[in-house]
Amino acid sequence: MSQHKRQDEMVSLIQQQKYISIEQLTAHFNVTPQTVRRDLNVLAEKGMIRRVHGGAGSIESSTVNTSYNTRKTLNYEEKKAIAATLASHIPDHSSIFINIGTSTELVAEALLDHKGLEVITNNLNVAAMMHAKDDFNVIVAGGVVRSRDGGIIGEAAIDFINQFKVDFGIIGISGIDEDGSLLEFDYQEVRVAQAIIGNSRHVFLAADHSKFMRRAVVRQAHINQVDALFTDVRPPDAFCALLDESDVRLYLPESDSTR
Repeated sequence: MSQHKRQDEMVSLIQQQKYISIEQLTAHFNVTPQTVRRDLNVLAEKGMIRRVHGGAGSIESSTVNTSYNTRKTLNYEEKKAIAATLASHIPDHSSIFINIGTSTELVAEALLDHKGLEVITNNLNVAAMMHAKDDFNVIVAGGVVRSRDGGIIGEAAIDFINQFKVDFGIIGISGIDEDGSLLEFDYQEVRVAQAIIGNSRHVFLAADHSKFMRRAVVRQAHINQVDALFTDVRPPDAFCALLDESDVRLYLPESDSTR
């Protein structure tokens, strides 16, 4: 395969997957890691991809999120594996917050085998999924419902969340910056998520590999406000060092804590 054709195919793969590692590209094209790095550097200089540690990501808007229906299908199997791992760390008879997001909706689905959960959510999709369990108590925040994804936002939702103190806050995120900032696109959504973080004894973050180094315009929190990160691929070494400094446990599917 010619260099030009290989680079074109690399761009296509990165656009489809949003993020891809050097190891994956090396195996896919049967070339050396050095060749992959050179190709990625060339593509990044042309502005066709964004270069991140250990791989590359697609060029995306920092002000507009991908549509909800598209996000539901992106990295679906990886998100399901993350959800199953996170759910395994929630004891029966716990009280939990679950916020807006496709990853957190899969966590809600993975929790359906649990017993006696008290669920407080600002996500109508989560409420619809979990309310049928006779031994679950599902409480839904009041506020403005976003038509695009069933998320509930606004001052009423924040006031509602602030009435509770729960065992676990389960949150998703749109992007994780290299300095540990957790980033989102909607300021109103962020304010509700901040209330969830502030009123949870333990905060669990579900984020697949595509969220690392992804840009978004609103700062929601910092990784040091999270107790555990559940993801599908080990983050870059520099970010793992940040997790260590922040005393954040890292969990990958089908494994115990990696630290």
